[in-house]
Amino acid sequence: MTRYDAVVFDSDGVLVEPPTRETQLGAIRSAFRELGVESPPADHVRDLSHDVRPDRLDAIADHHGLDAATLWTARERCDEQSQFEAFRAGSRQRYDDVTAIADLPPNRGVVSNNHHSTVAFKLDFFELEPLFDTFYGREMTVESLTLKKPNTHYLDRAIADLNAENPLYVGDSESDVVAAHRAGADSAFVRRDHTRDAALSVTPTYEVDTLADLPDIVV
Repeated sequence: MTRYDAVVFDSDGVLVEPPTRETQLGAIRSAFRELGVESPPADHVRDLSHDVRPDRLDAIADHHGLDAATLWTARERCDEQSQFEAFRAGSRQRYDDVTAIADLPPNRGVVSNNHHSTVAFKLDFFELEPLFDTFYGREMTVESLTLKKPNTHYLDRAIADLNAENPLYVGDSESDVVAAHRAGADSAFVRRDHTRDAALSVTPTYEVDTLADLPDIVV
Protein backbone atom coordinates (compact mmCIF):
# COMPACT_ATOMS: atom_id res chain seq x y z
CA MET A 1 0.00 0.00 0.00
CA THR A 2 1.41 3.39 -1.01
CA ARG A 3 0.62 6.69 0.66
CA TYR A 4 -0.20 8.36 -2.68
CA ASP A 5 -1.80 6.88 -5.78
CA ALA A 6 -0.08 9.34 -8.16
CA VAL A 7 2.85 11.77 -8.12
CA VAL A 8 2.86 14.79 -10.41
CA PHE A 9 5.91 16.99 -10.95
CA ASP A 10 6.57 20.54 -12.01
CA SER A 11 9.26 20.68 -14.70
CA ASP A 12 11.55 23.73 -14.55
CA GLY A 13 13.45 23.79 -11.27
CA VAL A 14 12.33 20.25 -10.41
CA LEU A 15 13.22 17.97 -13.33
CA VAL A 16 15.49 20.35 -15.22
CA GLU A 17 17.34 23.55 -14.39
CA PRO A 18 15.25 26.70 -14.80
CA PRO A 19 16.07 29.18 -17.57
CA THR A 20 18.38 32.01 -16.66
CA ARG A 21 16.93 35.49 -16.33
CA GLU A 22 19.14 36.81 -19.10
CA THR A 23 18.03 34.07 -21.49
CA GLN A 24 14.41 34.99 -20.84
CA LEU A 25 15.01 38.70 -21.31
CA GLY A 26 17.06 38.07 -24.45
CA ALA A 27 14.18 36.11 -25.96
CA ILE A 28 11.79 39.01 -25.34
CA ARG A 29 14.18 41.47 -26.96
CA SER A 30 14.42 39.17 -29.98
CA ALA A 31 10.64 39.10 -30.25
CA PHE A 32 10.49 42.89 -30.23
CA ARG A 33 13.21 43.10 -32.89
CA GLU A 34 11.27 40.69 -35.11
CA LEU A 35 8.38 43.13 -34.96
CA GLY A 36 10.51 46.20 -35.69
CA VAL A 37 11.04 47.47 -32.14
CA GLU A 38 14.81 47.76 -31.76
CA SER A 39 15.05 49.26 -28.27
CA PRO A 40 12.04 48.36 -26.14
CA PRO A 41 11.87 49.91 -22.66
CA ALA A 42 13.39 47.72 -19.98
CA ASP A 43 10.12 47.50 -18.06
CA HIS A 44 8.32 46.24 -21.18
CA VAL A 45 10.90 43.49 -21.60
CA ARG A 46 10.71 42.60 -17.91
CA ASP A 47 6.92 42.54 -17.79
CA LEU A 48 6.72 40.15 -20.75
CA SER A 49 9.28 37.74 -19.33
CA HIS A 50 7.59 36.38 -16.21
CA ASP A 51 4.10 36.28 -14.68
CA VAL A 52 2.68 38.11 -17.69
CA ARG A 53 -0.74 39.68 -17.20
CA PRO A 54 -3.04 39.93 -20.23
CA ASP A 55 -3.90 43.56 -19.45
CA ARG A 56 -0.21 44.48 -19.28
CA LEU A 57 0.42 42.67 -22.58
CA ASP A 58 -2.38 44.72 -24.17
CA ALA A 59 -0.91 47.96 -22.84
CA ILE A 60 2.61 47.17 -24.04
CA ALA A 61 1.40 46.12 -27.48
CA ASP A 62 -0.71 49.27 -27.78
CA HIS A 63 2.29 51.43 -26.81
CA HIS A 64 4.25 50.04 -29.76
CA GLY A 65 1.32 50.04 -32.18
CA LEU A 66 1.23 46.25 -32.27
CA ASP A 67 -1.54 43.71 -32.08
CA ALA A 68 -1.34 41.92 -28.71
CA ALA A 69 -1.75 38.46 -30.25
CA THR A 70 1.02 39.18 -32.76
CA LEU A 71 3.38 40.35 -30.03
CA TRP A 72 2.55 37.33 -27.89
CA THR A 73 3.08 34.89 -30.77
CA ALA A 74 6.55 36.35 -31.38
CA ARG A 75 7.30 36.30 -27.65
CA GLU A 76 6.35 32.65 -27.32
CA ARG A 77 8.25 31.55 -30.43
CA CYS A 78 11.45 33.31 -29.35
CA ASP A 79 11.14 32.07 -25.77
CA GLU A 80 10.62 28.50 -26.93
CA GLN A 81 13.59 28.67 -29.31
CA SER A 82 15.87 30.13 -26.64
CA GLN A 83 15.06 27.22 -24.36
CA PHE A 84 15.68 24.63 -27.07
CA GLU A 85 19.05 26.25 -27.81
CA ALA A 86 20.03 26.25 -24.13
CA PHE A 87 19.28 22.55 -23.76
CA ARG A 88 21.11 21.63 -26.95
CA ALA A 89 24.12 23.73 -25.91
CA GLY A 90 24.24 22.03 -22.52
CA SER A 91 23.77 25.25 -20.57
CA ARG A 92 20.57 23.83 -19.03
CA GLN A 93 20.70 20.30 -17.66
CA ARG A 94 18.38 17.85 -16.00
CA TYR A 95 18.95 17.27 -12.30
CA ASP A 96 20.85 14.11 -11.38
CA ASP A 97 18.29 13.09 -8.76
CA VAL A 98 15.58 12.68 -11.44
CA THR A 99 16.68 9.05 -11.56
CA ALA A 100 14.95 8.58 -8.18
CA ILE A 101 11.57 8.94 -9.91
CA ALA A 102 12.01 5.43 -11.30
CA ASP A 103 11.86 4.16 -7.71
CA LEU A 104 8.36 5.53 -7.24
CA PRO A 105 5.26 3.46 -7.97
CA PRO A 106 3.76 3.90 -11.46
CA ASN A 107 1.17 6.62 -12.15
CA ARG A 108 3.29 9.73 -12.60
CA GLY A 109 2.82 12.98 -14.47
CA VAL A 110 4.23 16.43 -15.24
CA VAL A 111 2.41 19.77 -15.08
CA SER A 112 4.28 22.95 -15.96
CA ASN A 113 3.58 26.61 -16.65
CA ASN A 114 6.03 26.34 -19.52
CA HIS A 115 4.83 25.66 -23.07
CA HIS A 116 3.46 22.18 -23.72
CA SER A 117 5.82 21.92 -26.69
CA THR A 118 8.81 22.81 -24.49
CA VAL A 119 7.84 20.22 -21.89
CA ALA A 120 7.56 17.63 -24.67
CA PHE A 121 11.01 18.64 -25.94
CA LYS A 122 12.60 18.28 -22.49
CA LEU A 123 11.09 14.88 -21.84
CA ASP A 124 12.34 13.65 -25.21
CA PHE A 125 15.75 15.34 -25.10
CA PHE A 126 16.61 13.98 -21.65
CA GLU A 127 14.93 10.61 -22.31
CA LEU A 128 12.47 11.11 -19.46
CA GLU A 129 9.31 10.13 -21.31
CA PRO A 130 9.26 6.53 -19.95
CA LEU A 131 9.01 7.90 -16.40
CA PHE A 132 5.64 9.59 -16.95
CA ASP A 133 2.14 8.59 -17.95
CA THR A 134 0.85 12.06 -18.81
CA PHE A 135 2.13 15.63 -19.06
CA TYR A 136 0.77 19.11 -19.57
CA GLY A 137 2.22 22.50 -20.33
CA ARG A 138 0.24 25.49 -21.42
CA GLU A 139 -0.76 26.35 -24.97
CA MET A 140 1.16 29.19 -26.59
CA THR A 141 -1.83 31.53 -26.47
CA VAL A 142 -2.77 34.67 -24.58
CA GLU A 143 -5.71 32.76 -23.11
CA SER A 144 -3.38 30.24 -21.47
CA LEU A 145 -2.00 32.96 -19.18
CA THR A 146 -5.13 32.79 -17.04
CA LEU A 147 -4.76 28.99 -16.74
CA LYS A 148 -1.25 28.95 -15.29
CA LYS A 149 -0.65 27.76 -11.76
CA PRO A 150 -1.87 28.54 -9.16
CA ASN A 151 -4.90 27.91 -11.37
CA THR A 152 -5.49 24.16 -11.18
CA HIS A 153 -6.61 23.74 -14.81
CA TYR A 154 -3.71 21.61 -16.05
CA LEU A 155 -3.10 19.90 -12.72
CA ASP A 156 -6.75 18.84 -12.62
CA ARG A 157 -6.38 17.35 -16.10
CA ALA A 158 -3.30 15.38 -15.14
CA ILE A 159 -4.90 14.08 -11.96
CA ALA A 160 -7.93 12.99 -13.99
CA ASP A 161 -5.70 11.25 -16.54
CA LEU A 162 -4.03 9.34 -13.72
CA ASN A 163 -7.39 8.54 -12.13
CA ALA A 164 -5.88 9.62 -8.83
CA GLU A 165 -7.82 10.17 -5.63
CA ASN A 166 -4.84 10.98 -3.42
CA PRO A 167 -2.08 12.63 -5.49
CA LEU A 168 1.13 14.38 -4.47
CA TYR A 169 2.38 17.41 -6.45
CA VAL A 170 6.10 18.20 -6.40
CA GLY A 171 7.18 21.76 -7.18
CA ASP A 172 9.65 24.53 -6.49
CA SER A 173 7.43 27.61 -6.15
CA GLU A 174 4.72 29.01 -3.94
CA SER A 175 2.28 28.81 -6.86
CA ASP A 176 2.95 25.07 -7.05
CA VAL A 177 2.04 24.64 -3.41
CA VAL A 178 -1.10 26.74 -3.77
CA ALA A 179 -2.18 24.90 -6.93
CA ALA A 180 -1.69 21.54 -5.24
CA HIS A 181 -3.80 22.46 -2.25
CA ARG A 182 -6.52 24.00 -4.41
CA ALA A 183 -6.62 20.76 -6.41
CA GLY A 184 -7.02 18.70 -3.24
CA ALA A 185 -3.47 17.31 -3.44
CA ASP A 186 -0.64 17.23 -0.94
CA SER A 187 2.51 19.11 -1.93
CA ALA A 188 6.26 18.61 -1.74
CA PHE A 189 8.41 21.73 -2.04
CA VAL A 190 11.92 21.10 -3.38
CA ARG A 191 14.71 23.18 -1.85
CA ARG A 192 17.04 23.46 -4.83
CA ASP A 193 19.87 26.01 -4.91
CA HIS A 194 17.55 28.63 -6.41
CA THR A 195 14.91 28.04 -3.71
CA ARG A 196 17.21 27.35 -0.77
CA ASP A 197 16.26 30.55 1.04
CA ALA A 198 12.79 31.06 -0.43
CA ALA A 199 10.21 32.20 2.09
CA LEU A 200 6.73 30.80 1.51
CA SER A 201 3.47 32.32 2.71
CA VAL A 202 1.81 28.91 2.39
CA THR A 203 2.93 25.70 4.04
CA PRO A 204 3.69 22.69 1.86
CA THR A 205 2.89 19.22 3.12
CA TYR A 206 6.59 18.32 2.83
CA GLU A 207 9.89 20.03 2.13
CA VAL A 208 12.65 18.00 0.50
CA ASP A 209 16.23 18.74 -0.53
CA THR A 210 16.30 16.13 -3.27
CA LEU A 211 13.91 13.99 -5.28
CA ALA A 212 15.69 11.02 -3.70
CA ASP A 213 13.64 11.78 -0.55
CA LEU A 214 10.36 11.09 -2.35
CA PRO A 215 10.28 7.27 -2.20
CA ASP A 216 10.26 7.43 1.60
CA ILE A 217 7.32 9.86 1.45
CA VAL A 218 5.28 8.10 -1.22
CA VAL A 219 5.75 4.43 -0.41
